[in-house]
Amino acid sequence: MSASLDDVQASRDGYRVKTAIADIFPTRATQRTEKRTHFDMHDKILIIDLGSQVTQLIARRVREEGVYSEIVPFSGAQAAFAAMRPKGVILSGGPASVLDRDAPLPPPSIYESGVPVLGICYGEQAMAHQLGGKVEGGHHREFGRAEIELLRPCALTEGVWTVGQRYPVWMSHGDRVSVVPPGFEVVARAPNAPIAMIADEARKFYATQFHLEVAHTPQGAALIGNFVRRVAGCRGDWTMRAFRDEAIDRIRARVGHGKVICGLSGGVDSAVAAVLIHEAIGDQLTCVFVDHGLMRLGEAEQVVSLFKEHYNIPLIHVDASRKFVDALVGVADPESKRKTIGRLFIDVFEEEARGIGGATFLAQGTLYPDVIESVSVTGGPSVTIKSHHNVGGLPQRMNMQLVEPLRELFKDEVRALGRELGLPDVFVGRHPFPGPGLAIRCPGEITREKLDILRLADAVYIDEIRKAGLYDNVWQAFAVILPVKSVGVMGDYRTYEYVVGLRAVTSVDGMTADFFAFDMKFLAQVATRIINEVKGVNRVVYDITSKPPGTIEWE
Repeated sequence: MSASLDDVQASRDGYRVKTAIADIFPTRATQRTEKRTHFDMHDKILIIDLGSQVTQLIARRVREEGVYSEIVPFSGAQAAFAAMRPKGVILSGGPASVLDRDAPLPPPSIYESGVPVLGICYGEQAMAHQLGGKVEGGHHREFGRAEIELLRPCALTEGVWTVGQRYPVWMSHGDRVSVVPPGFEVVARAPNAPIAMIADEARKFYATQFHLEVAHTPQGAALIGNFVRRVAGCRGDWTMRAFRDEAIDRIRARVGHGKVICGLSGGVDSAVAAVLIHEAIGDQLTCVFVDHGLMRLGEAEQVVSLFKEHYNIPLIHVDASRKFVDALVGVADPESKRKTIGRLFIDVFEEEARGIGGATFLAQGTLYPDVIESVSVTGGPSVTIKSHHNVGGLPQRMNMQLVEPLRELFKDEVRALGRELGLPDVFVGRHPFPGPGLAIRCPGEITREKLDILRLADAVYIDEIRKAGLYDNVWQAFAVILPVKSVGVMGDYRTYEYVVGLRAVTSVDGMTADFFAFDMKFLAQVATRIINEVKGVNRVVYDITSKPPGTIEWE
C-alpha cells in the first residue's frame, strides 16, 4: 500500500470522461478507430492507473523522453492495450493493498503480451502478487526519503546507478513484497524494504518499491528513461511539432464547417489554444474575452490590447463584471465559487455564440493539470482536490460542444507549443492566472472591498518582482487577502485591518512546486509598500508551503 504520498499529491481528474475528453482528443475507447490514424506513427507507453495521485507524473516523465503516453484506469486496461498497441506498460502506485478483497489489479493478459512491464510501488506489489510472489502487511510503514543499495545490475539501472552504491529515493508504502515471483531477482534493498527493486530480465519485467516519478527520487526520471528507451525500445519522436500538425488535423476533423468561440483569458493557455485553432479553421473562430470583474489591476485592457496588436483574430470584449461579482458577493465555499463562475461563463459564451450566428463549439485552454485536479479523467479511484471552472465547474446543461486541444499537455509543453506556433514572449512567458481570477485568492466571503484591496496589493507585489528582475525566475506569484483581520499600530493609532499573504513558487509543470526563496530585504520592501499604499491592510505574510502538501492557489 502506498497511501501517504498518494493522499497528499494533487488528484487526477476531468470532466465528462466519455464526452469532453473525446471532443478533441479521441484517445479514449469511444474513438479508438480514429485515434489509430493519428498515433500509429508514434511509439507509445500505456500507463495503468491503480489509484495513485501521482500517476500523471509518470506520464510527464515518459513525455520528457519524447514518447507519447496515455493513462487508463485498471478496469479499462485490456481494451486500451488492444487499441493502443504500446511498446511498454507501466503500473502506477495506489492507496490500496493487494491483500484486500477487490483490490485494483492490471489484467493478467498484460504479462502474457510479450511487452516490457514496469511496476512502481503498489505496481510492484501487484506484479509480485499476480506472478507468484508474496506480499505482506503489518511491517514498518515508510513515507518519505530513504536510501537504497544497488545489489546487481539490470537494464533499468544501466548507466545510471552502480552496484554497491547507495542512492536516495522516495518511499510511500505500508505493505511490501516479502517473496519474489519465479524468474525475478532482487536488484536493490532498503532498510525497511529488503526487496526494494526486482527484475526479470528474460521477460523484461521490472518493479520498484520506491516512486521513480517524483522529484524526491533524484535519478528516477533517468530510470524511467531507461525503461522507455533501452528496454521498450521507443524512438522518442513525439515532439511539439508533431503534436501541432496532428492537433490541427484533429480540430479540422472535429469541427468541420462549424463555428467556434474561444474563451480568451489573456494567459498562455488560452492564447496558444486560440492560435492553434485559428491555424486549423481560420475565420470559423471568434475569440471572446470576458471581463468577470475578477481580473488583476488593468488586466482587461492589457489583454485586449496585446491580443489585437499581435493577431488578426476576431475578438469580442464582454464586460460582465457586475453579473459575476453580484452572484459571488457573500459566497464563501471554494467549490461554490468555481461552479458559479463556470455557470456564468457558459451563460455569456452561449449568448455570444448566438450573436455570431450560432457557434456550436466552445474552445478552452484547459490543461492536463486542470483535468487532473478536478474529477477523474481516467475513471480511476482517486479523489477530487478542486473543480476547475472550465472542467468540473461546467454545467451539465451546456449546449455547446467542447474543443480543448491542450487538454493532455502540461504547462511547459504548452509553452513549447506556443513557441512552435510563433507566439511572442509576452504571451508565452506570462505567469499562470486562474480562470476564476481573484475569486479564489479571496478565501472566505467575497466582497467588493476585499477585491479592490487585493487588486492593489497584487499590483504592488508584481511591480516589485519585475523591478527586481525576478519575474522570469518565478513560475507564479500572487497576493491573497485572508479572511481575518489583525490589530496594528499606524501613526500612534490602533488599526484593525486585513492580512495579505504573498505566494511565489517555482515549478516545471505545475503538478509539484516549491516556494521561491526571496531575499528577506525584498519581502520587507514589498510589505512596506503594501501597508503604506493599500488602505485596509496592516499585516503581510509570506507563504512557504510546497505542493504537496498545499496547492499553488489557496482555493
